[in-house]
Amino acid sequence: MTSLILPMTRRSLLGGIAATSAIVLVHPFSAKAAPNQAHLRLMETTDIHVNVMPYDYYADKPNDTLGLARTASIIDGIRAEAKNSMLLDNGDLLQGNPMGDYMAYKKGMKEGDLHPVMKAMNVLGYDCGTLGNHEFNYGLDFMFNTLKGANFPIVCANLTKGKLAEDPKKDELFFSPYVIVNKTIRDGADQMHEIKVGIIGFVPPQIMVWDAKNLEGKAQTRDIVETAKAWVPVMKEDGADIVIALSHSGIDGSGQTDRMENASLYLAGVDGIDAVFTGHQHLVFPGPKDFVGVPGADAARGTLLGKPAVMAGFWGSHMGLIDLLLERDGSKWKVADFTTEARPIYHRDENKKVVADVQSKQQVVDAVKSEHDATLEYVRTPVGKTSAPLYSYFALVADDPSVQIVSNAQSWYIKDMLKEGQYKDFAVLSAAAPFKAGGRGGPDYYTDVPAGDIAIKNVADLYLYPNTVQAVLITGEQVKNWLEMSAGMFLQVEEGAKDAPLLNPDFPSYNYDVIDGVTYEIDLSKPARYDKDGKAVNPDSSRIVNLQFGGKPIDPAQKFVVATNNYRAGGGGNFPEIAADKVIFVAPDTNRDVIVRYIVDQGTINPSADANWKFMPLAGTTAVFETGPKGRDYASAVKGAKIEDDGDGEGGFAKYRLVL
Repeated sequence: MTSLILPMTRRSLLGGIAATSAIVLVHPFSAKAAPNQAHLRLMETTDIHVNVMPYDYYADKPNDTLGLARTASIIDGIRAEAKNSMLLDNGDLLQGNPMGDYMAYKKGMKEGDLHPVMKAMNVLGYDCGTLGNHEFNYGLDFMFNTLKGANFPIVCANLTKGKLAEDPKKDELFFSPYVIVNKTIRDGADQMHEIKVGIIGFVPPQIMVWDAKNLEGKAQTRDIVETAKAWVPVMKEDGADIVIALSHSGIDGSGQTDRMENASLYLAGVDGIDAVFTGHQHLVFPGPKDFVGVPGADAARGTLLGKPAVMAGFWGSHMGLIDLLLERDGSKWKVADFTTEARPIYHRDENKKVVADVQSKQQVVDAVKSEHDATLEYVRTPVGKTSAPLYSYFALVADDPSVQIVSNAQSWYIKDMLKEGQYKDFAVLSAAAPFKAGGRGGPDYYTDVPAGDIAIKNVADLYLYPNTVQAVLITGEQVKNWLEMSAGMFLQVEEGAKDAPLLNPDFPSYNYDVIDGVTYEIDLSKPARYDKDGKAVNPDSSRIVNLQFGGKPIDPAQKFVVATNNYRAGGGGNFPEIAADKVIFVAPDTNRDVIVRYIVDQGTINPSADANWKFMPLAGTTAVFETGPKGRDYASAVKGAKIEDDGDGEGGFAKYRLVL
């Protein structure tokens, strides 16, 4: 067998290839370790969220960007690149897609049952894992029954059974705070040695808010850094040569605070910790996009306060790797050097099309086949009802039921998430946009779900993208500017014009946000204040008129919480003053999951639009637009707008007249 040393920044031939070919890509640490040195490769999965199979159950079709079965296929090859390795998981296993809901709500977990995630992980031979915040979503009994099936230890140091003790080391814990793994490793001279690897785990303290209904009176959490400072010295006294932190917590360089949600940066600063595995934020570290410029974080080398660290994406999208070159220091081992990498399971070609770099590991596929098939049956059956049709044919010209239900679900969720803490008394608004609104997608590219039973997969028709929910805190003036930007969807229409074109073909529908919780009108006789890129082309123009909150003109200085998605909250669409610095809440849940939960909670949803916005009347004026011909079934039910059928349009579209 030939050994080939390549730099670790490459897009490698991934493990599924390497493990079966005559060439193994050996890490330099394994190839060059001296007799008193050894290479230990640490592998991380994180935020799997029940995505074992490469399948989008919402859209009911395969997806090459996700799935532990895909990540699993590179493990053998990644192990072959190193003389010594360990496989670890960083939490958020049990909730996040319909297979998780099927196991919790439909099948249930009885004593002795084996969850499909545990089946898959046991096939792969994990060495240790920790908890994520989503482990608690279905209650403590479900979590404990599921985790009993793991053939590896689960550690968590900051989750207690009740009242906190004065000393963290005296807390009564649900899980062992740490584990010492006695591992036999091969050194550079092929001699075998014992090393004691200490692994400690942490969960976000915020689970006490997010899952209060499951945890209140039963559990409590401690600050992550405080807990680490108490337990790491104990691990050293217990003989740990090196200490690895499994931190289901993200990276935030804004300054350390008590009970910090994303505390991994400051966790890395705890004396005695040698490496940190992070997660929770569904981002990638190291890498060229996420966390660049965060003080204390080196996104190129993959360090937090100088310590090696990795965040391996989400849903199995990456395998996180920390490679340690260990060196004998008397009778103990210490870290002499390291490299880090987040290795993906797919890439995008020059046309942005997803290309799978690996195929699924058949042992994993076989292990979960029965649950996968059962989940498919589950998502194809109703989970609730809708009292009215959900359609988007007129989403750009009137308040719309498909957008309304997304807004309702977002408001419901954010109000619950913020019911405790500093934002509990702020008014909550909700911003949502139509995703399927014709255009380049063609005359059939619209949401169309009839009244009656609604299945989980119908949610994909409501919300196309795997966005996550976020909330921003902004002023009444900024709410108005947000709406002014959205109003760029429309061309200027002179009063008295006959059949003037209405829609701006250059403005994407996913940037046409409707904000619920306020009422307003749009004056089409005024030019748009902003162009599609957010540039103020007519800074003195004001299309948004009669903007009211609570039946009164909105106070420009009043603060509002606005529920939205991570794309918009992070600056997507270039909306004025809407950027990451306004974000006050980053949800661990996707918008799709929130909609499903809302439907389950309500039983029967009422998506009827409340007509909180409309066009300002313009005497003797009409405008024309195109939509799908199936919209004729719903035109008469549109609220807040007078719409007339104007025959056939081009390319299979139907033409309509809006009477202003």
